[in-house]
Amino acid sequence: MKVIVETSARHIHVTKETFAALFGADAELTKKKDLSQPGQFACAEKITVVGPKGQLAMSILGPFRNADQVEVSLTDARKIGIAAPIRESGDIAGTPGCKRVGPEGELDIECGVIAAKRHVHLTPEDAEKFGLKDKQLVSVEVDPGTGRKLVFGDVVCRVRADFATAMHIDTDEANAAAISGVVDGVIIP
Repeated sequence: MKVIVETSARHIHVTKETFAALFGADAELTKKKDLSQPGQFACAEKITVVGPKGQLAMSILGPFRNADQVEVSLTDARKIGIAAPIRESGDIAGTPGCKRVGPEGELDIECGVIAAKRHVHLTPEDAEKFGLKDKQLVSVEVDPGTGRKLVFGDVVCRVRADFATAMHIDTDEANAAAISGVVDGVIIP
C-alpha cells in the first residue's frame, strides 16, 4: 500500500472577507502554483502572523475558505509563542488565536492556530482498494534513503472524492526523517 508523502509547510487559509480586510476590497488571490490536491493552490500573497514572542511570514493557500485557519509546525508555534494543538484541518474550536497583518490592515482571530495532524488524503477508490475507512488511524513507514527510516503513527485517513491520494506531514516531521521533496511511504493498517 504505497502512498506519496509530501511536506506541507506552514500556511494560512482565509475567508474572502479576511482577505479583503488585509489586502483591500478589490484585491484578488494571485495563483502562484497548483498543489497536489485538486483545486488547491499556493498564492503569491503573504500574511504576517504575529504571536506573543514573534512573527512569521506565511503563504496563503487558496481557494477562499469558510473559516480562517493558521497551520504551523510545533517549532513555528514555539517561535511565535503560541501553544498550537495538534488537530485535523478544520477542527479549530478552542484553539489559540493570533494577529494577522497584511498590506492594507490587520485582524485578530480568537481561534484557528493549529499544528495539522499528519494525514493521508485518499480517493474513495484507493481507500476501498487499501481496505481503509475515513477517520481510520494507520501508520506509514518512510525510507527516504537518508539513514533516517521512520514509521509515522497516528496518521488519520481522510477519504473524499475530491482528494488525490497523498500523505501530508509538516516540516518538523519531514526533518525528523531527513525528507527532501516527495518520497514514497507504505501504509500499515
